[in-house]
Amino acid sequence: MSSAALALVLSAAFIHAYWNLLQKRVAGGAPLAWLTAALAAVIYLPVVVAWCVWKRPEISLLGWIFFLGTGLIHVVYYLVLQRGYREADLSLVYPVARGSGPMFSVAGAVLFFGERPSPLAWAGIALVLASVGVISLGGAALRADPARVARGRRWGLATGACIAAYTLWDKHAMAVIGLPPLLHDYASAIVTTVVLLPAGVRGRAEWQASWRAHRWEITGIAFFRALSFILILSALAFTPVSAVAPAREISILLGVAFGSRLLAEGDTARRLGASAMMLAGLALIAGG
Repeated sequence: MSSAALALVLSAAFIHAYWNLLQKRVAGGAPLAWLTAALAAVIYLPVVVAWCVWKRPEISLLGWIFFLGTGLIHVVYYLVLQRGYREADLSLVYPVARGSGPMFSVAGAVLFFGERPSPLAWAGIALVLASVGVISLGGAALRADPARVARGRRWGLATGACIAAYTLWDKHAMAVIGLPPLLHDYASAIVTTVVLLPAGVRGRAEWQASWRAHRWEITGIAFFRALSFILILSALAFTPVSAVAPAREISILLGVAFGSRLLAEGDTARRLGASAMMLAGLALIAGG
């Protein structure tokens, strides 16, 4: 991986962990997903307009189809992620999701893009899978509330599948079609806003209450979520999925630390140890 790609991916990882902390603090369902998408569309509108005036991009019909597709996949991702945070701890759902996502992504990259990870990378995949098991199985949390841990594991894996879906879709959009990262992410915000508009209307009281109580957190989610995805899309434009998807998961350690320390979710030593194991595996994947 080049130094430019590494800088983009690591920056995105730090930002990603931060907006997930904000997401956990606010909590909410489809109405909140609609609000943050709509807010992101408003925040980034001047940037998008200025960029279009400067670059005057020409988007093909296939490009518009990929704009629509990424928006629909992200709608599912946001809803699954938020459901997971309502059902279980951040320090469980987040690492399981972010650890399983690269595994699914690498498998998809092999199948659809012909990428061939080395034996070292496959060893890293096995290590990551083992660490996911350590995080999601055993420990005081399981003994205290096994049903909650099981729910967290299921929703974490479901989120990981969504991560892989949009990673592979976006890789094709960036590297094959050549779509601009800024417009691609902005299209996702617009599609999410339109698709979830009925939920936003029905849940008006819910998101208004969330806005009154957490307006700065919600603004942060809208701004930083888009920024983290723009950075990753920029890296995918010139870097293999099998390198980008694992390397971005440095955010796992931050997510676990946030959940264990700032949200007092407990079980810190085991989850941090498993996360460190996961990062070792991800380093092998990126290096291989």
